Amino acid sequence: MPTSGYVVLLPVKPPARGKSRLEVDPDRRRTLAAAFALDTARACLATGGVSAVLAVTDDAGFAGDLRNAGCETIPDGVTSDLNESLRLAAAESRRRWPEATPVAVCADLPALLPADLETALAWASGARFVADRERVGTTLYTAPYDAFAPHFGRGSRQAHLDSGAAEVPGDLASLRLDVDDAAALAAAEALGVGAHTRLALLS
Repeated sequence: MPTSGYVVLLPVKPPARGKSRLEVDPDRRRTLAAAFALDTARACLATGGVSAVLAVTDDAGFAGDLRNAGCETIPDGVTSDLNESLRLAAAESRRRWPEATPVAVCADLPALLPADLETALAWASGARFVADRERVGTTLYTAPYDAFAPHFGRGSRQAHLDSGAAEVPGDLASLRLDVDDAAALAAAEALGVGAHTRLALLS
């Protein structure tokens, strides 16, 4: 059982409800949303310093896929409030892995490279976050359990700054590239997506 390092908290919407801004048919959108989450989880699990990935989802079937990929899973305790869900997940992480630091990572990073995540975590001292490529949103937030207070949502970069969290510098292109629409998906393909997403794009 891991007792140190980081535990990634991965909030995953049921794939049938995810990625609503992708203008594709519902079955393809579901397939892509699932692939994004699996590729994100796979990259997190391959990252140095990450002891475990705790996925948070209300999709029982997809939770099985995440467990098969190597994740631990729990139900989403507060479906309508991402930040409260993450705080509850952090509490569960502390119960299971009391010495590990929680780190929330968005589940729509299909091009994520373990090296970028490891570089970001090397900056993690106190509350830290990684902004998305537009420098408006947030793709990663971490803090010691006692100070863990994520502010995901509209304008989350500024909200995290206002809360006192420090922004992680550097290129970190694959960690900043969350995919919500066709343009972001094209950018992720150009950067290089994971195996699940490559397969989904071929289907």
